[in-house]
This record gives sequence, C-alpha cells and structure tokens, in this order.
Amino acid sequence: MMATNGKKTCGINDDESSVSLNGSNSHSTAVNGATMKASSGSKLQNGAAGTTERFTFSSEPTVEDIRRMQAEFTDERDWNQFHQPRNLLLAMVGEVGEVAELFQWRGEVAEGLPDWTESEREQLAQELSDVMIYLVELAEKCRVDLPQAVLRKMALNRLKYPASKVHGSAKKYTEYKD
Repeated sequence: MMATNGKKTCGINDDESSVSLNGSNSHSTAVNGATMKASSGSKLQNGAAGTTERFTFSSEPTVEDIRRMQAEFTDERDWNQFHQPRNLLLAMVGEVGEVAELFQWRGEVAEGLPDWTESEREQLAQELSDVMIYLVELAEKCRVDLPQAVLRKMALNRLKYPASKVHGSAKKYTEYKD
C-alpha cells in the first residue's frame, strides 16, 4: 500500500539503513509514510536473540501543523462557538470509545495487528486520528503546549520509574520500595 506525505510517495520500497544512537546497525523500511526499524542482535520478548521491529512515525505533519489545519477547518465552518474545552473533551472521549469498540471482543491483539484486514486498519487509523485531532484542539483551547508538556511529563516519569528499579515490572510507582 502506498501513501503520500504531500512531498513524495512513501511505500514498502523506501528503504534506508542507518546506525542507531547506541551504535548498533539497524535497517529501516517505510510503510504508509511511517518507518519500521529492525535492529540486529536485539532480544525478542522471550529472551532469544533475533530481529525486532520498532515503529516510528513520519516526521510530518508536526503537532503544530495538525493544530493549524484543525484551526483552519474549524474557522472555515464557524465552529469555534461549539469547540469549547468541555465539548472537545466529551467529543474526544466519544472517539476513544469508537477506538475501544474496534478492539472489543477480540481478546489480546498482537502488536502490528497481523490479523486485521486493511479495512480494519484504516478504520482504526481514522478513529485514532479523530482522537488526536480533538486532543490537539483541546490542548490549544486550554493553552497547553503539548510537545513541551510531553517533555516535562517524560522527565517526571523517568524520576518516578527509574529503569534500574522497575525494569520488567508493571507495578505502580507507589508500590516500589527504596
């Protein structure tokens, strides 16, 4: 399947090899505008050596691009009168419910959704897009600089969940002893 990012067509045939920050060799393959990275010498979940794939997003559009596109969309329709924080939050929760509905009754779903049809994947992409659009617009209306808030939250999470303490555990940070 091919997708475009507005500048060039991205698809299965876009390959690029690179070296990761930790010095290991990796191989990247773009699929639908996003990238899957395979690292050699990494460990699988059961501890066996093998190749794992890491999904990465495309670099465009940025969160600011999405905010701007949604603001233009809303302005063109004179919908700002309806897009107040509470309404945006409730609309986003409704969209999260639509995402949950796609997973309902399926049991555990493997990463990468290998058993899903292309139509099911596209439906999920649309619903997740709705969630993100509402999240970005809610952040805008609440004057939260989302990328900067994420950086601060990730720094806080590193303090609350130091890798040396929590590696391989799903406990909440309040359950860890010093």
